[in-house]
Amino acid sequence: MRGGLRFADWLRRWPRALRSRIAQGAVLVALVIVLAFVYRAPLADRLWPETRAQALREAAADALARGHLTAADGSGARELYAASLALDPDRLEARAGLQRVAQAALVQARTAIRTQRFEDAHSALRLARALSVPEVDARAVATLLREREAAVAGLDEVLARAERARADGDLEAALPLYRRVLSLQPNRTAALEGREDALFDLLQQADAHIAAGRLVEAAALAARAAEFDAGHVGLPDTRAALARAVDARRDAGMRALRRGALRDATRSFQALLAIDAGDDIAHAGLQQVAQARARRSERFAADFRFEAAARELAEARALAPDAAETAHAERRLAQARRSQRQLPRPAADPARVRELLAQVERAQARGDLMQPPGESAYDYLRAARAQAPRDPAVAAATTRVLAAARDCFERELTGNRLTRAHACLDARTQLGDANLRDDRRRLATRWVAVGIERLGAGELAVARRAANAARALDAGAAGLAAFEQRLRAAEAASAR
Repeated sequence: MRGGLRFADWLRRWPRALRSRIAQGAVLVALVIVLAFVYRAPLADRLWPETRAQALREAAADALARGHLTAADGSGARELYAASLALDPDRLEARAGLQRVAQAALVQARTAIRTQRFEDAHSALRLARALSVPEVDARAVATLLREREAAVAGLDEVLARAERARADGDLEAALPLYRRVLSLQPNRTAALEGREDALFDLLQQADAHIAAGRLVEAAALAARAAEFDAGHVGLPDTRAALARAVDARRDAGMRALRRGALRDATRSFQALLAIDAGDDIAHAGLQQVAQARARRSERFAADFRFEAAARELAEARALAPDAAETAHAERRLAQARRSQRQLPRPAADPARVRELLAQVERAQARGDLMQPPGESAYDYLRAARAQAPRDPAVAAATTRVLAAARDCFERELTGNRLTRAHACLDARTQLGDANLRDDRRRLATRWVAVGIERLGAGELAVARRAANAARALDAGAAGLAAFEQRLRAAEAASAR
């Protein structure tokens, strides 16, 4: 106490500035001492890495002696030796320590096998292999492990159950049982032969499905057989037969599409996609079915058969909801409904029919085939057909308007006025022209040419409109796929 007072008296004798510096220095020294105490280990690691590496090796050796070979928290011998090696890669002690860990893992695996702790044995064997234990040693332990597991698992009973299931024709039950036996005893002859016979039976079922045209079921059975033995001798023949049947189904779908059997075509293409979801031809086929449905919807809408038009439109939407043809058919249906509301109510009045046919002739003389809505030749003709569908005069007027629409198409296409040619083609579609396929393709090809030209000029928006118009007409038009690929690449580059 007295000494403390003497120091205080002595300190008071000094000037205030000097006393402040002395106090600050004392605080700084104390802070350095505290920081050195808190961060003594990291500093030691930086200043004396060999000391830290030696400490890790000693901790690893202790963990190895205790049989603590690996741990997720880093306290296992493997992790400690690895940390030491990372600090001092040139020292051989850590590498030798890891090899000792690998050998100890084999010892642990053998001990676990003797005590029937098979999960522990598998874990120890995985550790030994991860540390590059000699494969001959690892293989010997793995063989012993399978044999002991097989002895405990009662594989004789498992094999007997597999044989009974196969005899009963229950291959789905038999094959997993054979696989279980072979996973533990890979060379067991009875299991190999039983699996072979079961797979032959399974592939015979697949062949029967192929013969009956049930290709989805056949493909599933062939895939199931490959799961159990991808090299089975009967698998290539079944796959070849399935490939031929798939080609035949694809051809049948295209034939059904060409003759207008849209439901049959849809079933064929959907079956192909169930077998291979990446079948481009099947995808394209369904797109063409959707286009045909959309065109049917337009024809029904043109005759005010709204229920049938909506039904066809729903089918098209289910197959290709985002297709341009589907959107076009929706607009046509809505337009037809508006036109019906604008037209006079139909009446069984011959004079009214004659007046409508006269309006048809006047509109046709003006060149108003489809426009304006409610006053075009087509609108007047549709009203006449609704009132007197079997009238010879109405049929004759339909023939004349249809011929005018064909002439219009040829004239505008020759003059490269593609938008007008498209409108004339739409008029023919609405009038039920059955000979549109070639002309749709011709117009689509012309749109592709225009799109390529605009793409070369850098007019991407115009090129995209041309591509959409071509696809709406004919998704298989010559050059369309390559053009769209170039266009997508240009659009992606422009967006960056």
